Amino acid sequence: MHTEHPYPAAPVLSAMRAEEIPPGVQEVILPSGERALAYSTGPTSPPSAPAAPVVPVAQPIPAWAKTTALLAPTVGGGIGMAAVGLSTAAPGLIAMSHALWSAVALIATGGTAAAILIGRVRARINGAQRPHITQHITATGFLGRANGTINHH
Repeated sequence: MHTEHPYPAAPVLSAMRAEEIPPGVQEVILPSGERALAYSTGPTSPPSAPAAPVVPVAQPIPAWAKTTALLAPTVGGGIGMAAVGLSTAAPGLIAMSHALWSAVALIATGGTAAAILIGRVRARINGAQRPHITQHITATGFLGRANGTINHH
């Protein structure tokens, strides 16, 4: 049984010298081992001599990079220490907030009690009679001048 090769058979070419191959055409070796000419799809460049090894030149490190590298651990350490401090102080802060709310409630209650007490003491001093004040105000017209009297009884 005859199996077909996945690639069509290439025509037999006579050996060409490298100078005879036109630009944009390359000699390639097919998977079957045969040699064929093929057009190049990429940019063509003449074969160049091997370049000298490139020696990397040390570049100076920019000042901003040095500053950032020095500040990064400092900022990170500061944030970490702040977190530790807050976690340590949290119970005390909670207790202090409860104490402050208690103090506010005490002041509010004391103020209300003092107002009631002062009102009762003044009522006893004045003989429990409060003055009765009446006002009679009259005005004529939309933008008329208002006149009034105040009576103390």
